[in-house]
Amino acid sequence: MDPKHRSHGITDGRDRAPARAMFKAIGFSDSDLRQPLIGVANTWIETMPCNFHLRRLAAKVKEGIRAAGGTPMEFNTIAISDGETMGTEGMRASLVSREIIADSIELVCRGQMFDALVCVVGCDKTIPAAAMALARLNIPGLVLYGGTIAAGSYKGKDVTIQDVFEAVGANAAGKMTDAELLDLENVACPGAGACGGQYTANTMSTVMELIGLSPMGFNGVPAMDPRKDEVAFRCGQVVLDLLKRGTLPRQILTRPAFDNAIAGVACTGGSTNAVLHLLALARESGIPLAIDDFQKVSERTPLLADLKPAGRFVAADVDKAGGIPVIAKRLLDGKCADGSTLTVTGRTFAEEANAAVETPGQQVIVALDHPLKATGGLVILHGNLAPEGCVAKISGHERPSHRGPARIFESEEDAMTAVTAKQIKPGDVVVIRNEGPKGGPGMREMLGVTAAIVGEGLGESVALLTDGRFSGATRGLMIGHVAPEAALGGPIAALHEGDAIHIDVKQRVLEVELSDAALRQRLAAWKAPEPRYATGVFAKYAALVSSAAEGAITRPRMH
Repeated sequence: MDPKHRSHGITDGRDRAPARAMFKAIGFSDSDLRQPLIGVANTWIETMPCNFHLRRLAAKVKEGIRAAGGTPMEFNTIAISDGETMGTEGMRASLVSREIIADSIELVCRGQMFDALVCVVGCDKTIPAAAMALARLNIPGLVLYGGTIAAGSYKGKDVTIQDVFEAVGANAAGKMTDAELLDLENVACPGAGACGGQYTANTMSTVMELIGLSPMGFNGVPAMDPRKDEVAFRCGQVVLDLLKRGTLPRQILTRPAFDNAIAGVACTGGSTNAVLHLLALARESGIPLAIDDFQKVSERTPLLADLKPAGRFVAADVDKAGGIPVIAKRLLDGKCADGSTLTVTGRTFAEEANAAVETPGQQVIVALDHPLKATGGLVILHGNLAPEGCVAKISGHERPSHRGPARIFESEEDAMTAVTAKQIKPGDVVVIRNEGPKGGPGMREMLGVTAAIVGEGLGESVALLTDGRFSGATRGLMIGHVAPEAALGGPIAALHEGDAIHIDVKQRVLEVELSDAALRQRLAAWKAPEPRYATGVFAKYAALVSSAAEGAITRPRMH
Protein backbone atom coordinates (compact mmCIF):
# COMPACT_ATOMS: atom_id res chain seq x y z
CA MET A 1 0.00 0.00 0.00
CA ASP A 2 1.20 3.53 -0.81
CA PRO A 3 1.83 5.03 2.68
CA LYS A 4 0.18 8.27 1.49
CA HIS A 5 -2.72 6.45 -0.16
CA ARG A 6 -5.25 9.02 1.09
CA SER A 7 -3.33 12.13 2.10
CA HIS A 8 -1.93 12.71 -1.41
CA GLY A 9 -5.35 14.20 -2.09
CA ILE A 10 -4.97 16.90 0.54
CA THR A 11 -1.21 17.70 0.44
CA ASP A 12 0.18 17.13 -3.08
CA GLY A 13 0.36 19.26 -6.22
CA ARG A 14 -0.09 22.88 -7.28
CA ASP A 15 -3.80 22.98 -6.43
CA ARG A 16 -3.13 21.99 -2.82
CA ALA A 17 -0.92 25.03 -2.10
CA PRO A 18 -3.67 26.70 0.00
CA ALA A 19 -4.00 23.57 2.15
CA ARG A 20 -0.23 23.38 2.63
CA ALA A 21 -0.16 27.06 3.60
CA MET A 22 -2.68 26.36 6.35
CA PHE A 23 -0.75 23.31 7.59
CA LYS A 24 2.42 25.44 7.67
CA ALA A 25 0.62 28.04 9.78
CA ILE A 26 0.58 25.56 12.66
CA GLY A 27 4.14 24.32 12.27
CA PHE A 28 4.06 21.50 9.73
CA SER A 29 6.95 21.58 7.25
CA ASP A 30 7.22 20.40 3.63
CA SER A 31 9.06 17.37 4.98
CA ASP A 32 6.19 16.61 7.41
CA LEU A 33 3.64 16.85 4.61
CA ARG A 34 5.58 14.46 2.38
CA GLN A 35 5.17 11.77 5.02
CA PRO A 36 2.00 9.77 5.68
CA LEU A 37 -0.49 11.67 7.85
CA ILE A 38 -1.55 9.64 10.87
CA GLY A 39 -4.63 10.66 12.82
CA VAL A 40 -4.44 10.34 16.61
CA ALA A 41 -7.98 10.31 17.97
CA ASN A 42 -7.80 11.27 21.63
CA THR A 43 -10.75 10.78 23.97
CA TRP A 44 -9.15 12.85 26.75
CA ILE A 45 -11.64 14.73 28.92
CA GLU A 46 -11.34 16.52 32.24
CA THR A 47 -14.39 14.96 33.86
CA MET A 48 -13.28 11.48 34.95
CA PRO A 49 -10.23 9.41 35.94
CA CYS A 50 -10.75 6.94 33.06
CA ASN A 51 -9.56 9.35 30.34
CA PHE A 52 -7.81 12.02 32.40
CA HIS A 53 -4.25 10.83 31.61
CA LEU A 54 -4.74 10.36 27.86
CA ARG A 55 -3.04 13.63 26.87
CA ARG A 56 0.21 12.15 28.14
CA LEU A 57 -0.30 8.89 26.28
CA ALA A 58 -1.32 10.61 23.04
CA ALA A 59 1.91 12.66 23.19
CA LYS A 60 3.89 9.40 23.46
CA VAL A 61 1.95 7.86 20.54
CA LYS A 62 2.86 10.90 18.44
CA GLU A 63 6.54 10.56 19.39
CA GLY A 64 6.41 6.95 18.19
CA ILE A 65 4.74 7.94 14.92
CA ARG A 66 7.40 10.58 14.21
CA ALA A 67 10.21 8.17 15.05
CA ALA A 68 8.73 5.64 12.60
CA GLY A 69 8.49 8.14 9.73
CA GLY A 70 4.93 9.45 9.95
CA THR A 71 3.37 12.82 10.71
CA PRO A 72 0.87 12.64 13.56
CA MET A 73 -2.13 14.94 13.77
CA GLU A 74 -4.07 14.75 17.01
CA PHE A 75 -7.74 15.51 17.35
CA ASN A 76 -10.20 15.16 20.19
CA THR A 77 -13.63 13.68 20.62
CA ILE A 78 -16.01 13.36 23.54
CA ALA A 79 -16.55 10.92 26.39
CA ILE A 80 -19.25 10.45 29.05
CA SER A 81 -18.47 8.94 32.46
CA ASP A 82 -20.75 6.01 33.20
CA GLY A 83 -19.67 5.88 36.84
CA GLU A 84 -20.37 9.55 37.52
CA THR A 85 -23.68 9.75 35.65
CA MET A 86 -25.01 6.40 36.95
CA GLY A 87 -28.53 6.76 38.35
CA THR A 88 -29.07 10.21 36.86
CA GLU A 89 -30.61 11.71 33.74
CA GLY A 90 -27.03 12.13 32.48
CA MET A 91 -26.66 8.36 32.09
CA ARG A 92 -28.93 8.53 29.05
CA ALA A 93 -26.00 10.18 27.27
CA SER A 94 -23.62 7.23 27.71
CA LEU A 95 -24.72 4.83 24.96
CA VAL A 96 -25.67 7.76 22.72
CA SER A 97 -22.04 8.92 23.05
CA ARG A 98 -20.81 5.67 21.48
CA GLU A 99 -22.45 6.64 18.19
CA ILE A 100 -21.29 10.25 18.39
CA ILE A 101 -17.69 9.24 19.15
CA ALA A 102 -17.67 6.77 16.24
CA ASP A 103 -19.28 9.38 13.97
CA SER A 104 -16.81 12.10 14.96
CA ILE A 105 -13.72 9.92 14.51
CA GLU A 106 -15.01 8.75 11.14
CA LEU A 107 -15.89 12.30 10.09
CA VAL A 108 -12.52 13.85 10.96
CA CYS A 109 -10.65 11.01 9.22
CA ARG A 110 -12.77 11.30 6.08
CA GLY A 111 -12.42 15.08 6.08
CA GLN A 112 -8.67 15.22 6.76
CA MET A 113 -7.89 12.17 4.59
CA PHE A 114 -5.59 10.53 7.12
CA ASP A 115 -3.61 7.53 5.89
CA ALA A 116 -3.88 5.63 9.18
CA LEU A 117 -5.29 6.08 12.65
CA VAL A 118 -4.48 5.44 16.32
CA CYS A 119 -7.41 5.74 18.74
CA VAL A 120 -6.49 6.46 22.37
CA VAL A 121 -9.44 5.42 24.53
CA GLY A 122 -10.50 5.01 28.16
CA CYS A 123 -14.05 4.87 29.54
CA ASP A 124 -16.57 2.27 28.38
CA LYS A 125 -18.11 3.67 25.20
CA THR A 126 -14.91 5.14 23.76
CA ILE A 127 -13.48 1.65 23.15
CA PRO A 128 -16.22 0.12 20.96
CA ALA A 129 -16.78 3.52 19.33
CA ALA A 130 -13.15 3.63 18.18
CA ALA A 131 -13.39 0.09 16.80
CA MET A 132 -16.65 0.95 15.01
CA ALA A 133 -15.01 3.98 13.38
CA LEU A 134 -12.06 1.85 12.23
CA ALA A 135 -14.46 -0.71 10.74
CA ARG A 136 -16.35 1.99 8.84
CA LEU A 137 -13.21 3.74 7.57
CA ASN A 138 -11.30 0.51 6.87
CA ILE A 139 -7.94 2.28 6.94
CA PRO A 140 -4.90 0.87 8.77
CA GLY A 141 -5.38 1.59 12.44
CA LEU A 142 -5.37 0.35 16.01
CA VAL A 143 -6.89 0.99 19.44
CA LEU A 144 -4.83 1.80 22.56
CA TYR A 145 -6.65 1.60 25.90
CA GLY A 146 -5.42 4.04 28.54
CA GLY A 147 -5.39 1.32 31.18
CA THR A 148 -7.05 0.34 34.41
CA ILE A 149 -7.06 2.34 37.61
CA ALA A 150 -5.13 0.94 40.57
CA ALA A 151 -7.18 -0.70 43.31
CA GLY A 152 -8.05 1.34 46.37
CA SER A 153 -7.44 -0.01 49.86
CA TYR A 154 -10.08 0.02 52.60
CA LYS A 155 -9.68 -1.84 55.89
CA GLY A 156 -6.89 -3.93 54.40
CA LYS A 157 -8.84 -5.04 51.31
CA ASP A 158 -8.65 -4.02 47.64
CA VAL A 159 -11.70 -1.99 46.67
CA THR A 160 -13.11 -0.49 43.47
CA ILE A 161 -15.97 1.80 42.54
CA GLN A 162 -18.29 -1.24 42.74
CA ASP A 163 -17.75 -1.29 46.51
CA VAL A 164 -18.85 2.35 46.77
CA PHE A 165 -22.07 1.69 44.82
CA GLU A 166 -22.86 -1.31 47.04
CA ALA A 167 -21.99 0.72 50.14
CA VAL A 168 -24.78 3.17 49.25
CA GLY A 169 -27.29 0.34 49.68
CA ALA A 170 -25.57 -0.83 52.86
CA ASN A 171 -25.73 2.70 54.26
CA ALA A 172 -29.42 3.01 53.35
CA ALA A 173 -30.03 -0.29 55.15
CA GLY A 174 -28.25 0.95 58.26
CA LYS A 175 -25.38 -1.53 57.84
CA MET A 176 -22.72 1.14 57.25
CA THR A 177 -22.30 4.51 58.93
CA ASP A 178 -22.05 7.82 57.07
CA ALA A 179 -18.45 8.14 58.25
CA GLU A 180 -17.55 4.68 56.90
CA LEU A 181 -19.16 5.48 53.55
CA LEU A 182 -17.11 8.70 53.33
CA ASP A 183 -13.90 6.85 54.25
CA LEU A 184 -14.55 4.32 51.46
CA GLU A 185 -15.46 7.08 48.99
CA ASN A 186 -12.16 8.82 49.75
CA VAL A 187 -9.94 5.81 48.95
CA ALA A 188 -11.79 3.74 46.33
CA CYS A 189 -10.34 5.56 43.28
CA PRO A 190 -6.66 6.41 43.95
CA GLY A 191 -5.79 8.03 40.60
CA ALA A 192 -6.25 8.03 36.84
CA GLY A 193 -7.44 4.98 34.93
CA ALA A 194 -10.70 3.22 34.15
CA CYS A 195 -12.78 1.23 36.69
CA GLY A 196 -10.68 -1.49 38.28
CA GLY A 197 -12.64 -4.75 37.96
CA GLN A 198 -13.60 -6.73 34.86
CA TYR A 199 -16.32 -4.17 34.27
CA THR A 200 -17.17 -2.78 30.84
CA ALA A 201 -13.97 -0.79 30.16
CA ASN A 202 -11.61 -3.63 31.03
CA THR A 203 -13.90 -6.15 29.31
CA MET A 204 -13.80 -4.15 26.08
CA SER A 205 -10.05 -3.62 26.49
CA THR A 206 -9.71 -7.42 26.66
CA VAL A 207 -11.93 -7.71 23.58
CA MET A 208 -9.69 -5.33 21.60
CA GLU A 209 -6.58 -7.41 22.35
CA LEU A 210 -8.25 -10.73 21.55
CA ILE A 211 -10.09 -9.56 18.42
CA GLY A 212 -6.79 -8.20 17.08
CA LEU A 213 -7.33 -4.41 16.98
CA SER A 214 -4.96 -3.72 19.90
CA PRO A 215 -1.42 -5.15 20.19
CA MET A 216 -1.69 -8.07 22.61
CA GLY A 217 -0.36 -7.19 26.05
CA PHE A 218 -0.52 -3.41 25.52
CA ASN A 219 -3.97 -2.54 26.86
CA GLY A 220 -3.59 -4.48 30.10
CA VAL A 221 -0.69 -2.34 31.36
CA PRO A 222 -2.31 -0.19 34.10
CA ALA A 223 -2.88 3.53 33.51
CA MET A 224 -0.22 4.95 35.81
CA ASP A 225 2.39 2.21 35.32
CA PRO A 226 5.60 3.71 33.83
CA ARG A 227 5.48 0.99 31.13
CA LYS A 228 2.35 2.63 29.68
CA ASP A 229 4.40 5.44 28.11
CA GLU A 230 6.60 2.87 26.36
CA VAL A 231 3.52 0.97 25.14
CA ALA A 232 2.05 4.20 23.73
CA PHE A 233 5.32 5.02 21.91
CA ARG A 234 5.40 1.53 20.40
CA CYS A 235 1.82 1.99 19.11
CA GLY A 236 3.19 4.77 16.91
CA GLN A 237 5.60 2.28 15.37
CA VAL A 238 2.98 -0.46 15.04
CA VAL A 239 0.60 1.80 13.09
CA LEU A 240 3.33 2.70 10.56
CA ASP A 241 4.11 -1.00 10.14
CA LEU A 242 0.38 -1.65 9.60
CA LEU A 243 0.31 1.07 6.95
CA LYS A 244 3.34 -0.31 5.12
CA ARG A 245 1.85 -3.81 5.13
CA GLY A 246 -1.52 -2.46 4.01
CA THR A 247 -3.41 -4.46 6.63
CA LEU A 248 -6.97 -3.18 7.02
CA PRO A 249 -9.37 -3.50 9.97
CA ARG A 250 -11.82 -5.66 8.04
CA GLN A 251 -9.03 -8.18 7.35
CA ILE A 252 -8.67 -8.48 11.13
CA LEU A 253 -12.37 -8.34 12.04
CA THR A 254 -13.36 -11.79 10.78
CA ARG A 255 -16.02 -14.04 12.26
CA PRO A 256 -13.41 -16.25 14.01
CA ALA A 257 -11.91 -13.08 15.53
CA PHE A 258 -15.34 -12.16 16.94
CA ASP A 259 -15.66 -15.65 18.42
CA ASN A 260 -12.21 -15.23 20.03
CA ALA A 261 -13.37 -11.95 21.56
CA ILE A 262 -16.60 -13.51 22.88
CA ALA A 263 -14.57 -16.34 24.41
CA GLY A 264 -12.43 -13.72 26.13
CA VAL A 265 -15.52 -12.10 27.65
CA ALA A 266 -16.87 -15.48 28.76
CA CYS A 267 -13.65 -16.74 30.33
CA THR A 268 -13.03 -13.52 32.26
CA GLY A 269 -16.57 -13.06 33.59
CA GLY A 270 -16.83 -9.87 31.55
CA SER A 271 -19.57 -7.30 31.22
CA THR A 272 -22.89 -7.97 29.48
CA ASN A 273 -22.27 -4.71 27.62
CA ALA A 274 -19.81 -6.65 25.46
CA VAL A 275 -22.84 -8.33 23.84
CA LEU A 276 -24.21 -4.96 22.78
CA HIS A 277 -20.86 -3.59 21.60
CA LEU A 278 -19.74 -6.69 19.69
CA LEU A 279 -23.10 -6.90 17.92
CA ALA A 280 -22.67 -3.23 16.95
CA LEU A 281 -19.08 -3.77 15.75
CA ALA A 282 -20.17 -6.81 13.73
CA ARG A 283 -22.88 -4.75 12.01
CA GLU A 284 -20.30 -2.06 11.15
CA SER A 285 -17.88 -4.73 9.86
CA GLY A 286 -20.41 -6.61 7.76
CA ILE A 287 -19.95 -9.77 9.83
CA PRO A 288 -23.01 -11.95 10.56
CA LEU A 289 -23.34 -12.25 14.35
CA ALA A 290 -26.51 -12.93 16.35
CA ILE A 291 -27.24 -12.63 20.04
CA ASP A 292 -27.55 -16.44 20.36
CA ASP A 293 -23.97 -16.85 19.11
CA PHE A 294 -22.81 -15.52 22.47
CA GLN A 295 -24.56 -18.42 24.17
CA LYS A 296 -22.86 -20.95 21.88
CA VAL A 297 -19.38 -19.57 22.55
CA SER A 298 -20.00 -19.13 26.28
CA GLU A 299 -21.16 -22.75 26.62
CA ARG A 300 -17.87 -24.09 25.25
CA THR A 301 -15.64 -21.67 27.20
CA PRO A 302 -14.71 -22.19 30.87
CA LEU A 303 -14.55 -19.32 33.38
CA LEU A 304 -10.83 -18.94 34.06
CA ALA A 305 -10.22 -15.46 35.50
CA ASP A 306 -11.07 -14.81 39.16
CA LEU A 307 -12.00 -11.17 38.68
CA LYS A 308 -14.36 -8.67 40.27
CA PRO A 309 -17.31 -8.12 40.33
CA ALA A 310 -17.87 -11.80 41.25
CA GLY A 311 -14.24 -12.80 41.88
CA ARG A 312 -11.34 -11.77 44.11
CA PHE A 313 -8.97 -9.82 41.89
CA VAL A 314 -8.86 -6.53 39.98
CA ALA A 315 -7.76 -5.89 36.39
CA ALA A 316 -4.28 -4.72 37.42
CA ASP A 317 -3.72 -8.20 38.88
CA VAL A 318 -4.18 -9.71 35.39
CA ASP A 319 -1.20 -7.65 34.23
CA LYS A 320 0.86 -8.88 37.21
CA ALA A 321 -0.08 -12.46 36.28
CA GLY A 322 1.29 -12.04 32.75
CA GLY A 323 -1.48 -10.09 31.06
CA ILE A 324 -4.07 -10.87 28.41
CA PRO A 325 -1.55 -13.05 26.46
CA VAL A 326 -1.84 -15.61 29.30
CA ILE A 327 -5.63 -15.65 28.85
CA ALA A 328 -5.14 -15.99 25.09
CA LYS A 329 -2.80 -18.96 25.69
CA ARG A 330 -5.40 -20.65 27.92
CA LEU A 331 -8.07 -20.18 25.24
CA LEU A 332 -5.72 -21.51 22.55
CA ASP A 333 -4.65 -24.54 24.61
CA GLY A 334 -8.28 -25.29 25.48
CA LYS A 335 -9.28 -25.12 21.79
CA CYS A 336 -11.61 -22.22 22.68
CA ALA A 337 -9.98 -19.82 20.22
CA ASP A 338 -8.92 -19.79 16.59
CA GLY A 339 -5.17 -19.24 16.49
CA SER A 340 -5.05 -18.28 12.82
CA THR A 341 -6.72 -14.87 13.16
CA LEU A 342 -4.67 -11.80 12.36
CA THR A 343 -3.66 -9.01 14.77
CA VAL A 344 -2.40 -5.47 14.21
CA THR A 345 1.18 -6.52 14.99
CA GLY A 346 1.21 -8.73 11.88
CA ARG A 347 1.44 -11.81 14.06
CA THR A 348 -1.41 -14.28 14.45
CA PHE A 349 -3.43 -14.84 17.62
CA ALA A 350 -1.49 -18.08 18.16
CA GLU A 351 1.90 -16.41 17.73
CA GLU A 352 0.98 -13.72 20.25
CA ALA A 353 -0.52 -16.24 22.70
CA ASN A 354 2.48 -18.56 22.50
CA ALA A 355 4.75 -15.64 23.44
CA ALA A 356 2.92 -15.24 26.78
CA VAL A 357 5.08 -15.16 29.92
CA GLU A 358 3.05 -16.31 32.90
CA THR A 359 4.09 -15.19 36.39
CA PRO A 360 4.93 -18.30 38.44
CA GLY A 361 2.44 -18.99 41.22
CA GLN A 362 -0.14 -16.41 40.06
CA GLN A 363 -3.71 -17.12 41.20
CA VAL A 364 -5.68 -14.72 39.00
CA ILE A 365 -6.00 -16.93 35.90
CA VAL A 366 -6.67 -20.52 36.88
CA ALA A 367 -5.50 -23.66 35.11
CA LEU A 368 -7.56 -25.11 32.26
CA ASP A 369 -8.14 -28.34 34.16
CA HIS A 370 -9.42 -26.49 37.25
CA PRO A 371 -11.82 -23.83 35.88
CA LEU A 372 -13.81 -21.64 38.24
CA LYS A 373 -16.86 -22.74 36.27
CA ALA A 374 -17.21 -25.16 33.36
CA THR A 375 -18.90 -22.56 31.14
CA GLY A 376 -18.61 -18.83 30.66
CA GLY A 377 -20.68 -16.23 32.42
CA LEU A 378 -22.83 -14.97 29.53
CA VAL A 379 -26.32 -16.45 29.27
CA ILE A 380 -28.86 -15.54 26.59
CA LEU A 381 -32.49 -16.15 27.58
CA HIS A 382 -35.63 -16.22 25.45
CA GLY A 383 -39.31 -16.61 26.20
CA ASN A 384 -42.61 -14.80 25.95
CA LEU A 385 -41.09 -11.76 27.70
CA ALA A 386 -38.02 -11.59 25.42
CA PRO A 387 -38.76 -12.98 21.93
CA GLU A 388 -35.57 -11.32 20.57
CA GLY A 389 -33.55 -12.38 23.59
CA CYS A 390 -32.02 -10.84 26.69
CA VAL A 391 -28.72 -11.14 28.56
CA ALA A 392 -27.68 -12.27 32.03
CA LYS A 393 -24.22 -12.65 33.50
CA ILE A 394 -23.99 -15.73 35.67
CA SER A 395 -20.87 -16.10 37.81
CA GLY A 396 -21.94 -19.46 39.23
CA HIS A 397 -22.94 -18.09 42.62
CA GLU A 398 -26.47 -17.13 41.56
CA ARG A 399 -29.50 -19.36 42.07
CA PRO A 400 -30.41 -21.10 38.78
CA SER A 401 -34.12 -20.22 38.85
CA HIS A 402 -36.49 -17.71 40.35
CA ARG A 403 -40.25 -17.27 40.42
CA GLY A 404 -41.87 -14.20 41.93
CA PRO A 405 -44.28 -11.31 41.54
CA ALA A 406 -43.45 -8.46 39.17
CA ARG A 407 -42.82 -5.08 40.79
CA ILE A 408 -43.27 -2.62 37.93
CA PHE A 409 -41.33 0.64 37.59
CA GLU A 410 -41.40 2.95 34.61
CA SER A 411 -37.95 4.42 35.36
CA GLU A 412 -34.75 3.63 37.21
CA GLU A 413 -35.36 6.48 39.68
CA ASP A 414 -38.72 5.02 40.77
CA ALA A 415 -37.12 1.63 41.35
CA MET A 416 -34.21 3.14 43.32
CA THR A 417 -36.68 4.99 45.57
CA ALA A 418 -38.53 1.74 46.27
CA VAL A 419 -35.32 -0.18 47.05
CA THR A 420 -33.89 2.40 49.43
CA ALA A 421 -37.31 2.84 51.11
CA LYS A 422 -37.33 -0.94 51.81
CA GLN A 423 -40.43 -1.51 49.66
CA ILE A 424 -38.84 -4.47 47.82
CA LYS A 425 -39.29 -7.84 49.51
CA PRO A 426 -37.48 -11.18 49.16
CA GLY A 427 -38.84 -13.07 46.15
CA ASP A 428 -39.81 -9.97 44.18
CA VAL A 429 -38.89 -9.45 40.52
CA VAL A 430 -38.07 -5.79 40.00
CA VAL A 431 -39.09 -4.78 36.45
CA ILE A 432 -37.68 -1.51 35.08
CA ARG A 433 -39.05 -0.70 31.64
CA ASN A 434 -39.05 2.15 29.13
CA GLU A 435 -35.28 2.37 29.64
CA GLY A 436 -34.33 0.71 26.32
CA PRO A 437 -32.35 2.25 23.44
CA LYS A 438 -35.41 4.07 22.06
CA GLY A 439 -37.52 4.43 25.19
CA GLY A 440 -34.83 5.75 27.50
CA PRO A 441 -33.53 6.94 25.21
CA GLY A 442 -30.01 5.65 25.63
CA MET A 443 -30.53 2.38 27.51
CA ARG A 444 -29.23 3.50 30.89
CA GLU A 445 -27.14 1.22 33.07
CA MET A 446 -28.75 0.17 36.33
CA LEU A 447 -25.74 -0.18 38.67
CA GLY A 448 -27.27 2.18 41.22
CA VAL A 449 -30.33 -0.05 41.62
CA THR A 450 -28.57 -3.41 41.33
CA ALA A 451 -25.84 -2.38 43.79
CA ALA A 452 -28.46 -1.02 46.20
CA ILE A 453 -30.33 -4.36 46.04
CA VAL A 454 -27.10 -6.21 46.90
CA GLY A 455 -26.21 -3.64 49.57
CA GLU A 456 -29.64 -4.05 51.16
CA GLY A 457 -28.96 -7.78 51.50
CA LEU A 458 -31.49 -8.77 48.83
CA GLY A 459 -29.01 -9.98 46.21
CA GLU A 460 -29.77 -13.65 46.89
CA SER A 461 -33.55 -13.31 46.95
CA VAL A 462 -34.57 -10.60 44.45
CA ALA A 463 -34.31 -10.70 40.65
CA LEU A 464 -34.34 -7.72 38.31
CA LEU A 465 -35.15 -7.43 34.63
CA THR A 466 -35.03 -4.43 32.37
CA ASP A 467 -34.95 -3.30 28.76
CA GLY A 468 -32.05 -1.12 29.88
CA ARG A 469 -28.46 -2.22 30.55
CA PHE A 470 -26.23 -3.12 33.45
CA SER A 471 -22.81 -1.95 34.43
CA GLY A 472 -19.99 -4.46 34.24
CA ALA A 473 -19.88 -4.09 38.03
CA THR A 474 -23.41 -5.50 38.45
CA ARG A 475 -23.78 -8.87 40.17
CA GLY A 476 -26.75 -11.00 41.19
CA LEU A 477 -29.65 -12.43 39.16
CA MET A 478 -30.03 -9.41 36.88
CA ILE A 479 -31.35 -9.67 33.33
CA GLY A 480 -30.94 -6.83 30.84
CA HIS A 481 -31.32 -5.95 27.14
CA VAL A 482 -34.89 -7.40 27.16
CA ALA A 483 -35.96 -7.13 23.51
CA PRO A 484 -38.15 -5.93 21.97
CA GLU A 485 -38.11 -3.04 24.44
CA ALA A 486 -41.23 -1.56 26.01
CA ALA A 487 -41.18 1.56 23.82
CA LEU A 488 -41.54 -0.68 20.74
CA GLY A 489 -44.46 -2.59 22.25
CA GLY A 490 -42.37 -5.51 23.45
CA PRO A 491 -44.08 -7.93 25.87
CA ILE A 492 -42.35 -6.26 28.85
CA ALA A 493 -44.72 -3.33 28.19
CA ALA A 494 -47.72 -5.57 28.93
CA LEU A 495 -46.66 -6.62 32.44
CA HIS A 496 -48.90 -5.73 35.40
CA GLU A 497 -47.95 -5.41 39.06
CA GLY A 498 -47.98 -8.85 40.67
CA ASP A 499 -47.73 -10.92 37.46
CA ALA A 500 -45.80 -14.13 38.10
CA ILE A 501 -42.39 -14.00 36.42
CA HIS A 502 -40.40 -17.19 35.90
CA ILE A 503 -36.65 -17.22 35.26
CA ASP A 504 -34.78 -20.44 34.53
CA VAL A 505 -31.11 -19.92 33.79
CA LYS A 506 -30.39 -23.57 32.94
CA GLN A 507 -33.27 -23.73 30.48
CA ARG A 508 -32.47 -20.15 29.34
CA VAL A 509 -36.08 -19.05 29.78
CA LEU A 510 -37.63 -15.74 30.80
CA GLU A 511 -41.41 -15.75 30.85
CA VAL A 512 -44.51 -14.29 32.42
CA GLU A 513 -47.05 -16.89 33.46
CA LEU A 514 -49.79 -15.66 31.13
CA SER A 515 -51.41 -17.34 28.16
CA ASP A 516 -50.47 -16.17 24.68
CA ALA A 517 -54.03 -14.90 24.25
CA ALA A 518 -53.91 -12.83 27.45
CA LEU A 519 -50.54 -11.35 26.46
CA ARG A 520 -51.83 -10.50 22.96
CA GLN A 521 -54.93 -8.87 24.46
CA ARG A 522 -52.85 -6.67 26.74
CA LEU A 523 -50.49 -5.66 23.93
CA ALA A 524 -53.43 -4.80 21.67
CA ALA A 525 -54.52 -2.24 24.27
CA TRP A 526 -50.99 -0.80 24.67
CA LYS A 527 -50.30 2.74 23.53
CA ALA A 528 -46.80 3.96 22.72
CA PRO A 529 -45.54 6.47 25.30
CA GLU A 530 -44.73 10.00 24.23
CA PRO A 531 -40.99 10.40 23.50
CA ARG A 532 -39.13 11.84 26.48
CA TYR A 533 -37.35 14.32 24.19
CA ALA A 534 -38.90 16.07 21.20
CA THR A 535 -35.77 17.80 19.91
CA GLY A 536 -32.00 17.56 20.08
CA VAL A 537 -29.53 14.71 20.23
CA PHE A 538 -31.72 12.34 22.27
CA ALA A 539 -34.66 12.81 19.90
CA LYS A 540 -32.46 12.10 16.87
CA TYR A 541 -30.98 9.03 18.54
CA ALA A 542 -34.40 7.63 19.52
CA ALA A 543 -35.59 8.07 15.93
CA LEU A 544 -32.63 6.16 14.45
CA VAL A 545 -31.60 3.53 17.00
CA SER A 546 -32.07 -0.20 16.39
CA SER A 547 -32.97 -2.94 18.87
CA ALA A 548 -30.52 -4.05 21.56
CA ALA A 549 -30.58 -7.43 19.79
CA GLU A 550 -28.93 -5.62 16.85
CA GLY A 551 -26.34 -3.81 18.99
CA ALA A 552 -28.40 -0.59 19.34
CA ILE A 553 -26.60 1.01 16.42
CA THR A 554 -28.09 4.02 14.66
CA ARG A 555 -29.22 3.49 11.10
CA PRO A 556 -30.69 5.89 8.55
CA ARG A 557 -34.36 5.23 7.88
CA MET A 558 -34.72 4.00 4.30
CA HIS A 559 -37.96 4.82 2.48
